[in-house]
Amino acid sequence: MRTMTEAKAGDKDFERLSEPFRRELLAYCYRMLGSVDDAEEVVQEVYLDAWRGFAAFEGRSSLRTWLYRIATRACFKALEKSRRRPLPADLGAPQTDPDATLGASAREVPWLQPMPDFLFTAAPADPATVVVERQTMRLALVGALQQLPPRQRAVLILRDVLQWRTAEVAHLLEMTTAAVNSALQRARTQVPLRQDDLTEPAEPQLRALLDRYVTAFETADVDQLVAVLTEDARWEMPPIATWFEGRYTIISFLAKQMRVIGPATLVPTSANGQPAFAVYARGHDGRNHPHALHVLTPTSGGVGRIVAFHGAGLFPLFGL
Repeated sequence: MRTMTEAKAGDKDFERLSEPFRRELLAYCYRMLGSVDDAEEVVQEVYLDAWRGFAAFEGRSSLRTWLYRIATRACFKALEKSRRRPLPADLGAPQTDPDATLGASAREVPWLQPMPDFLFTAAPADPATVVVERQTMRLALVGALQQLPPRQRAVLILRDVLQWRTAEVAHLLEMTTAAVNSALQRARTQVPLRQDDLTEPAEPQLRALLDRYVTAFETADVDQLVAVLTEDARWEMPPIATWFEGRYTIISFLAKQMRVIGPATLVPTSANGQPAFAVYARGHDGRNHPHALHVLTPTSGGVGRIVAFHGAGLFPLFGL
């Protein structure tokens, strides 16, 4: 039995050795679960379980591997009790009539959540690592991961995102290397990590593009959006399941919405390695009220996708 002094020393050792992995474990659990809330809860459980078992940790694997093993099991357990987290485009075809009545908010659907960049990006970091990290956290990619069975999901993340060796993944998941390779091949056919058609504009062009986007919404200038959206742009607005595709369909829909909402105030933030804006609408009391969180996918041809998470629910998560 350990003395109190030994126990306190062990606690300090655990905190010092394990804390550097917290951000990456949170990002891993988020990719697995599609929810920041669920990922944070799982990571708390992981650290509690690891702290309890640290005295018996024999170092047969690295501490990082041991923590990932605990985290993976915890994610599998959480996924047994939850449904996959989609975005509206995952549930059906786009609405082609911009004047159609929107469907009721599907609040019973456990929607994919965006993740604030500050939760997973550590600084300072190697610029190349930061780019890869941002690309593998994209909202569309995390959404696509949710369509995979849990074990395939874990294999794809560990092998192609975190660059673990096949033997390491097999050991962690208690699979054969042949089974890991088979699961990886099936996962890759459904979720391509590389998006060769997604080329972000250079920084000056990106800044100008985002400035035009802000101007369009803050002045309710629908014409400004013509210069911002790509021809095949998507507009989604969870928890409303209805979504639109195509520049002019979106603009026709937003023209009506902007007349109702009026000029807005946009506050920049970032989510999933993508530019985002908190949108505040002016209320009858003359004050700004949280309206939606827009997560943008910029391309060299303009903004190709906007996921407008309606409501104020995400604002505290982003420190807004």
